[in-house]
Amino acid sequence: MKEPRQAKRIQTSILNPYEKKLLVYLAERLPARMTSDQLTFIGFLGAVIIATGYALSNLNLNWLWLASFGFVVNWFGDSLDGSLARVRNTQRKTYGFFIDHNVDVINECIMFAGVGLSPLVNLTFMMGVLVAYLVLSVYVYIDCYLKGEHRLTYGGLGPTEFRILAILVNTMYIFFPQINQWKTHIVLFHNEFNFGILDGIAVVVAFILFFFYLVSFIKDISYFKRIDPPKPFDKD
Repeated sequence: MKEPRQAKRIQTSILNPYEKKLLVYLAERLPARMTSDQLTFIGFLGAVIIATGYALSNLNLNWLWLASFGFVVNWFGDSLDGSLARVRNTQRKTYGFFIDHNVDVINECIMFAGVGLSPLVNLTFMMGVLVAYLVLSVYVYIDCYLKGEHRLTYGGLGPTEFRILAILVNTMYIFFPQINQWKTHIVLFHNEFNFGILDGIAVVVAFILFFFYLVSFIKDISYFKRIDPPKPFDKD
């Protein structure tokens, strides 16, 4: 079976230079018995913890501490699995690509659903963000295969920055729970919603993700036209 070429990782997030050094530092000090597959599972476990914390926050907003802890666990597993393989020079390009991206999709579905089940954001709007995220992810995977480029960040923000922002928002809602009461009643397509601050942010994030997708798609049309021009048709 032909092994896929190693895609160039495009990561220009704000924290990337510092995060890379930290990940290498941690990977070099992990015990020999720790494997990339185990770290991938830890990342998945983090996603489950996140969703559980958000769902339980319906009972008490202090459960958001659990969700924030889940983001740390998810970061540890999801960010270190590939770093460990690179540090040990044990990359498995085909298997790693297959496992990593499939588990990423599962993790995102679990986490977004968990947030939508919390009292902070309406599930409908979070599903809109999830759809936008998955559309952009599919585009990234297509580019990864066709161009050999794996873009991990957009607008200077990547998964790590979003995890930190989520933890900050959780902390804000824990200490200032009255923010969750700032909601207005709206009717959208014959459906009634109590529309809060995070609902508005979710809608904006969904539009931004779709915007990044459309801009990248339109830009790459020219690139693929150039490298794969139309062939002349000879009727004879």
